[in-house]
Amino acid sequence: MEMPEQPRSRRQTRAAILTHLLQSGGSFRPPLAKAVRLSEASLSRILFDLKAEGLIEEVRRPAPYVGGPTGLVSLDGAVALAAVELSAQWLSVGVGGLAGELHYTERLPLPKVPTVETVGRVFGEAMTLLRDWTRRRHITLSQIGVSIPGLGRLTVSGNPIIPCHVARLSGMIGEMFAGVPLEFTNSVVAHAIFHRCRTQNYPFSDTHLFVLVSHGVAGAWMDDPAEADALQPIELGHMVFGPEGPRCRCGHHGCVEAYTSLPALAALLGISEAELLQHGSEWVHTIPLSARVRQELRRRLFRLGLAVGNTLNVKPCGGVAISGWPSLLSEEDRKAVVDGIDACLLGGRKLARLSLAFVPPSTGNDPQAALAFAAFCLASRGGMPAASTEAA
Repeated sequence: MEMPEQPRSRRQTRAAILTHLLQSGGSFRPPLAKAVRLSEASLSRILFDLKAEGLIEEVRRPAPYVGGPTGLVSLDGAVALAAVELSAQWLSVGVGGLAGELHYTERLPLPKVPTVETVGRVFGEAMTLLRDWTRRRHITLSQIGVSIPGLGRLTVSGNPIIPCHVARLSGMIGEMFAGVPLEFTNSVVAHAIFHRCRTQNYPFSDTHLFVLVSHGVAGAWMDDPAEADALQPIELGHMVFGPEGPRCRCGHHGCVEAYTSLPALAALLGISEAELLQHGSEWVHTIPLSARVRQELRRRLFRLGLAVGNTLNVKPCGGVAISGWPSLLSEEDRKAVVDGIDACLLGGRKLARLSLAFVPPSTGNDPQAALAFAAFCLASRGGMPAASTEAA
């Protein structure tokens, strides 16, 4: 059996086990030991601890083959996580489990023209509801995950998409939920994790680029979840294609986002963004597309493909998953994205050995993405206290 080149700390080993269970939904011991590169004896010792801490459970299941294992190891359903997801219309908050089931959810509308103050107030209301709900049921949270659109290294205090002061929000939540580990992330990372852990037959298990086409257009590099910087958001939506193009909310003209985001799609279809959101995934069938609109749609999808291809020219990788409204279209229309990628990858997909997959849109079911992110945070610190430091 191949053993890891580097000795892993206890935290890293526990993280490898928990993230594997999170992505697989459960595993028998022999394949789990193989997946995390441990002997069955070592795995057994760690599972004993994880079980005692209430992080995993082992359920007797019929063996997959005669004489095979009968204990299916999975994450414990009793662990409670809080999910907070900010979107263009509302702030969603919920409490759920490691397998993605929500026990409680609440949606608070955002003001028409949000400001740092008003968004902060909505957060305050949501956190009060969350605190009251958990207190009444004597529930202790193991992790809080907060997903914010456009969050990046440069936006710790301000936010280019929905104005909010992340440091202040962090302080407020930290006071109300003292001692509960708290993590913030960019929405695209939360949606990428949601698909990786919750989408049946997700197409990639190794390094790939995840692209979310929603209110904005963003990407995330998805790497081995056991690595510290496994998930890195990138704003590929702000690649400029024509300085004379439509104005983007970032202040430039002709960004790929100004052509392909949900607001841009609504404008092309001649309806308001609110109407488009009401149609949900059904808009493809309920809104007729004229030949002119369909042609323009394909031109825009070609630009999206160019943006993805340019990103891969800078940092090549073998797989791209695209989620959002383009996934709802027919293969004929989606081909424009593929053509765009081919137009700027040196020699096209064949030479680059690129595998492209469209996954269903995940927007609109919030706070599911934030819940998946919270589960991922808990798993990747090995279920150990956030502050604990230890020698390898």
